[in-house]
Amino acid sequence: GTCRYMSPHAYERRFPTCHLIPMFVDSEVLEETESEDGSIHQVQRRCKLDVDAPRLLKRIAGVDYVYFSQENTLNKRERTLHIESHNETFSNRVIIHELCSYSAHPENEDWTCFEQSASLDIKSFFGFESTVEKMAMKQYASSIKKGKEIIEFYLNQLEEEGISHVPRWTPSLDAPSSSVTTKPVCIATATNNDATQSDATSNDAASQPDNQTENQTGTPDDKLDADYIKRYLGDLTPLQESCLIRLRQWLQESHKGKIPKDEHILRFLRARDFNMEKAREILCQSLTWRKQHQVDYLLETWTSPQVLNDYYTGGWHHHDKEGRPLYILRLGQMDTKGLVRALGEESLLRHVLSINEEGLRRCEENTKVFGRPISCWTCLVDLEGLNMRHLWRPGVKALLRIIEVVEANYPETLGRLLILRAPRVFPVLWTLVSPFIDENTRKKFLIYAGNDYQGPGGLLDYIDKEVIPDFLGGECMCEVPEGGLVPKSLYRTAEELENEDISLWTETIYQSASVFKGAPHEVVIEIIDASSVITWDFDVCKGDVVFHLYHSKRAPQTPRKDPLVGQHSSITTPGGNNVQLIDKSWTIGLDYSMVESPLTCKEGESVQGSHVTRWPGFYILQWKFHTMPGSASTNLPRVDDVLASLQVSSHKCKVMYYTEVIGSEDFRGSMTSLESSHSGFSQLSHATSSSNHSQSSSMISR
Repeated sequence: GTCRYMSPHAYERRFPTCHLIPMFVDSEVLEETESEDGSIHQVQRRCKLDVDAPRLLKRIAGVDYVYFSQENTLNKRERTLHIESHNETFSNRVIIHELCSYSAHPENEDWTCFEQSASLDIKSFFGFESTVEKMAMKQYASSIKKGKEIIEFYLNQLEEEGISHVPRWTPSLDAPSSSVTTKPVCIATATNNDATQSDATSNDAASQPDNQTENQTGTPDDKLDADYIKRYLGDLTPLQESCLIRLRQWLQESHKGKIPKDEHILRFLRARDFNMEKAREILCQSLTWRKQHQVDYLLETWTSPQVLNDYYTGGWHHHDKEGRPLYILRLGQMDTKGLVRALGEESLLRHVLSINEEGLRRCEENTKVFGRPISCWTCLVDLEGLNMRHLWRPGVKALLRIIEVVEANYPETLGRLLILRAPRVFPVLWTLVSPFIDENTRKKFLIYAGNDYQGPGGLLDYIDKEVIPDFLGGECMCEVPEGGLVPKSLYRTAEELENEDISLWTETIYQSASVFKGAPHEVVIEIIDASSVITWDFDVCKGDVVFHLYHSKRAPQTPRKDPLVGQHSSITTPGGNNVQLIDKSWTIGLDYSMVESPLTCKEGESVQGSHVTRWPGFYILQWKFHTMPGSASTNLPRVDDVLASLQVSSHKCKVMYYTEVIGSEDFRGSMTSLESSHSGFSQLSHATSSSNHSQSSSMISR
């Protein structure tokens, strides 16, 4: 939970006794120490408790009171209070260990985060082990509930005494210096003066007026916007918000790749009841899967085969009463065997993934349209026509595989599943499928047999009458294909399907390029809107390269024809193409300028980054051969170098790259924008943007 950042001071008021905790009889300070500079204050106490235990148990145990040892460490520099407690009484029979910590909220330093955990190990207790365990659990649960009330009581007491603000600790000038620990950078509080920077901050800064140029850490304008949370994420408890911020911060610091938007992270947290470790594990696995299979680009690259357009009986249809996108699947009319035989398992999976990606996109659109967070969709499955042919083993196997992949990578995206006109054979299919569906997802299933869906508690409770499809007795024309049997002439052989499955996942929107010694590869991007964001994502497949980003007001010439070789200087090789755009007569600083510091990238590295553009014009991304010190290349003409380098394989590098330009208003939270993805910081960008928010800022991630 969170509360105002006077909590550590309120906590101290609980001692030596606390009338709000009747069982807390007394406490005494055993030892108290303070660091030389006054930043760390440690107190060791012995606390006396009158445990609410049965009289018989007290007589057998031979004690009226229980004593606990407690160590408190207040770090004023880091603004944390750690409390560690363990029992002294019966320590050879029962081991109780409790940890509590107060820390400044990473997004709002006027709030306090509180975390509490405890363990109980009963070795033996005169034959009353189960009684003691139940008693301890009951009292601990009660104390957790009471804890917040007590803190609030003392906070109000402080305010009544006129203490409403506690100034931040600063070392005195004559105090000895102690080890300095730097405050971690948060996702939305990083400023241009920090060692790392968040894209979300860059985007916000770029849109601010020029008179808001001073950006100090801790100012109210520099926080994760509460309106943004409510508008796009929904009502989050302070603990849930803290989990989101911590997981996002961890991804920024450690994840090699794109950082998903807040809504995406929240789905994984909700799927694991905000258990940070479990959510982090499944999210990281999913991010790796998305990159391996290029799922971020699926909607742009996937074209449904005609057989799917004709015979796959599913499609999007308006929205439900809550504004959620509505997907209709006429499963009973679908020839699952024919589709699997004609397309193969992988094509069907790819199609279902594209449906899920489209669902995410529609959720974003509906969030904007309805003005409230819409993070999931409703699925209506019509089972009329379902029979034993749908239980064809390869078809069920394909279905289970699809469910497994969707469950792992799209948690909490299904808001409700309405199953209509379930026939007698449905329980057989449900028995096969249900074990593979997450328990939380199963709770969202509403199953109607026959025509019961028309009555109270039926379809009209969830979908407006105006959009109920015609085939369900409504008046709305539904464009979902009617299905039917797939002609056997479209069936593929087992060998053809296997080859199709292999090639499916190798499709990519990445381009391949060769980089030669003396002949860099260059890509030009024209920017009209000065506040756009250029993003890049590339892998160094072979050799070492240096990556640059340049800006020019002049348009570079298209690859020019060179009479020496009778061809353009765009050279195509089996390993990819090579394009040079910067004219060798251009002078840096005059004709074009560097807007990013050079980044040396080693073979095998994956690099993602972004740049908020400061000016309109032409931006040139350049990958250049990395020359080791002491082996500088001679000043040969560029084309001669290319011809020479073609002879020497060690002078050739290869990169796979993808670039994208995003409007600044779309940058925050875009899955393809590499948002907040960084592990290093461009020094040049730091220098140019420290004076004005609207200037360039950059992140690089490996």
